[in-house]
Amino acid sequence: MSNTSVTRRGLFGGGAALGATLQSGSTLAQSPPPGEGASPVAVNLKVNGSQHELRLDSRTTLLDALREHLALTGTKKGCDHGQCGACTVLIDGVRKNSCLNLALSCDDREITTIEGLGSEDALHPVQAAFVEQDGFQCGFCTPGQICSAVGMLAELKRGLPSAVTPELTAAAMEVAETELRERMSGNICRCAAYPNIVAAILDASGKA
Repeated sequence: MSNTSVTRRGLFGGGAALGATLQSGSTLAQSPPPGEGASPVAVNLKVNGSQHELRLDSRTTLLDALREHLALTGTKKGCDHGQCGACTVLIDGVRKNSCLNLALSCDDREITTIEGLGSEDALHPVQAAFVEQDGFQCGFCTPGQICSAVGMLAELKRGLPSAVTPELTAAAMEVAETELRERMSGNICRCAAYPNIVAAILDASGKA
C-alpha cells in the first residue's frame, strides 16, 4: 500500500492553484473564441449539376457545406474522421470522404451526392440493386455505401488494382466478391448487411 495520502484540503488546494494558473493567461487558457480570425471566403460548388455560390469559413468541410448550407442531408455524418465512409460522395467521379475534404478545395469541381445519382422514378442501377437485394437495414450508411460502390465500379473499369488483385496489369479488373469486399472495406455497416451489400453490387456491376 502506498504511503502517499491525499487529504481533502490538499485536493481542493491543488484545484484552486490549477484554476488560478489557467486564469493567469497560460497557454492552456488561450484558446481563441470560435470563428475569430476566420473571414468567410467565396466558394463555388457544382453539386449534382447545379452551381452554388457560397460564403463559408475556410475551414468548412465539404460534408458540412452539403448538409448545413445546401440542405443535402443524404450525405451522412458518422465518425467525422474518415473512418466509416457514411459521408462518401463522388468528386470528379472519384469517391471521397467529404468529411476529410475542405469545401474550398472542391471549388468548381463536379460533386455528386446520393441525391444526384438517380430519382425516385429513375433509380441508378446500384440504387435499384440495393433495393432488390435488400442491401440495407437502418439505412444510415446506405448513401455512402451506394456512392462508394458507384466509384468503386468505375475504378474496376479503369483497371485500378487493389490489395487483392491477382493481375495488376489487366486493362480492367474482374468484378469478384473478394475484390468488392476489399474495395468496400472503408464503408462500415453497423447493421452488418455486408452479404446483401456485396450481392447488390455484384448484381449492379453489369449495369452501372
